[in-house]
Amino acid sequence: MDFDIIVLGAGMIGVSSAIALQQRGLRVALLDRRAPGEETSHGNAGLLERAAVVPYGFPRNLANVLRIGRNRSADVRYQPSSLLQSTPWLWRYFRASAPHRLAAAAHDMLPLISRSLDEHATLLAAANMRELCSNDGLYEAYRTEAGFATEAANARRIAAENGLQLQILDAAQLRAAEPGLGEGFAGAVHWRDPQRISDPGALTRGYARYFESLGGTLLQLAATALTPDGSGWQVVTSGGMLRAAQVVVAMGPWSDDIFRPLGYRIPLQTKRGYHMHYQPLGPGLNYTVADVEGGFVVSPMQRGLRIATGVELARRDAAPNYAQLQQAEALARGLFPLGERLDATPWMGSRPCLPDMRPALGAAPRHKGLWFNFGHAHHGLTLGPVCGQLLAQVICGETPFTNPAPYAPARFL
Repeated sequence: MDFDIIVLGAGMIGVSSAIALQQRGLRVALLDRRAPGEETSHGNAGLLERAAVVPYGFPRNLANVLRIGRNRSADVRYQPSSLLQSTPWLWRYFRASAPHRLAAAAHDMLPLISRSLDEHATLLAAANMRELCSNDGLYEAYRTEAGFATEAANARRIAAENGLQLQILDAAQLRAAEPGLGEGFAGAVHWRDPQRISDPGALTRGYARYFESLGGTLLQLAATALTPDGSGWQVVTSGGMLRAAQVVVAMGPWSDDIFRPLGYRIPLQTKRGYHMHYQPLGPGLNYTVADVEGGFVVSPMQRGLRIATGVELARRDAAPNYAQLQQAEALARGLFPLGERLDATPWMGSRPCLPDMRPALGAAPRHKGLWFNFGHAHHGLTLGPVCGQLLAQVICGETPFTNPAPYAPARFL
């Protein structure tokens, strides 16, 4: 065998999985067609979202469904050509978002969310990347008094139930905290627990360098096929054949390229998103601000202010449609201190999502030595280290820190 285990995919999930396995004395190869952190792990809002204890469910309010159906909102868009292919998945997502099922998903995800910052703290220190992380929290700002009042009450309830810290700011308090904001927000909820990463791609690359310092092997090769080989696996790559006793599929939205030929029908769907960087004007921003009713997030990054859009439902490889980003930018100007665009073209990426809002983490049910770790939706950056540790515990026969059954890929059989 060339390696004990090969991890396919060098985003935050794959890099973190490779580190956890290498730390346990295995000979690990980390394989990706691109350098670490150049896909979804690069393009997000840069949040370690400790306060995201309730998954992003499908809207259940009829008014919101009708609004989204008009396909003119900045928070959710869709490409009509994708709807037929997406309808079965959307129906499962809608059913899983019923209040009692959403509560069950939140319960199952809480052990991962609650441990996420501790696992990142360990890696940030080990990889010497702490300068990228700020304990700023997150501002969720609201344009309307009604929306602010409703969500502030919800936030207090969620914080009390989950031991989270928050502060409710009226319009004047928000402007004092963020003098770069224009007038137009009724108030904000300041979630204090989340942490901000000023360059998510650089963080993933830093973790990958740490993996190499542990003795791991990083290979920039495209995995094109995976086949059982006696007691192990053959990975067909753009640079030839590799063999390992075990394989982890952590390729995010591309994971189905590997698992489908093996007969698995896991309902993996992509939610696409876009970002653009802008020159900050005046004082810029001190904190990440989610314009909740606008449907986008503005984050201070090393490159400038980043607008990260909401969700676009489209086929993973469909051509970009920048209308959502253009709308978000139009809504942001005047409220946020945005100067000129800094990127030649907008970035586009895909979030790997499963309809029950839990990742596929654990053993492939029909193949020995095959493991899955994908489908982390909006929280791959947050959950990478904690899910890497959980998977390594399962693979190595250790007592896991939480029951992994809710994430088992076998639930889709």
